[in-house]
Amino acid sequence: MKLKSALTFSLLALGTATAIQAQEVKLNIPGQPAAAAPVAPVFTEAQLVETFGWFMGKRIGLSELAFSPAEVEALLKGMGAAVSGKDSPYELEKIGPAMDEFMKKKQDAYMGKLKQEGLKQSSDFFAKLKENKAVVELPSGLRYEVVKQGDGAAPKPTETVKVHYTGTLIDGTVFDSSVQRNEPAEFQLDQVIPGWTEGLQKVNKGGKIKLYVPPSLAYGDDARGNIPPSSTLIFEIDLLDIKPSAPAPAMPVAPAAGK
Repeated sequence: MKLKSALTFSLLALGTATAIQAQEVKLNIPGQPAAAAPVAPVFTEAQLVETFGWFMGKRIGLSELAFSPAEVEALLKGMGAAVSGKDSPYELEKIGPAMDEFMKKKQDAYMGKLKQEGLKQSSDFFAKLKENKAVVELPSGLRYEVVKQGDGAAPKPTETVKVHYTGTLIDGTVFDSSVQRNEPAEFQLDQVIPGWTEGLQKVNKGGKIKLYVPPSLAYGDDARGNIPPSSTLIFEIDLLDIKPSAPAPAMPVAPAAGK
């Protein structure tokens, strides 16, 4: 049911976006004839169904699984049976475990490909970054560039920092931004990715820093949301404030003996 709802919602959104793009701004200028209304394109039912099939395949990521031509033919055969209302060609209870294993191998192969691509992109990126003399490289592999040093103290790992930041991938894609949300973020410095914990200690309160975080100091081989596995992350961070660590709770005093 979730898949059907998602598809319906997405198709409606797709149609709405297309309609908005097709609209023209109409200005009523005296003395000029009114612009002719745009003519809506006409599609056959076969074209509509074909596009719907493409959308379903794209939506569930079929292209990422690298099916062979024979596997694509078998896939279409199974979909045709389902569309015709036929029963499963094989008993799901018996074929299910083997199908799960097969699909896992497909997914693992795809993730492995993404990891290799991410590592190659990171290696090329950091090789190029060496040309920027303003960037400092630390033994951990973290690179940073102080844009503005600030005039306050530098944060300690156990302190809470208040920051505005924008995180991007190597290609410039923004994956997270407190600036876009117009709401600064607060967190204890030792509770985030290692690249942040180490990097923010290199700038003072009121300063701004740019961090170039390799995968080993970010999310490693894991994919997080729209962050592919083995991704290098770039952050521009304004350190707005530093809050001292909360004092540890006092240990209860044991009552005296005999009381």
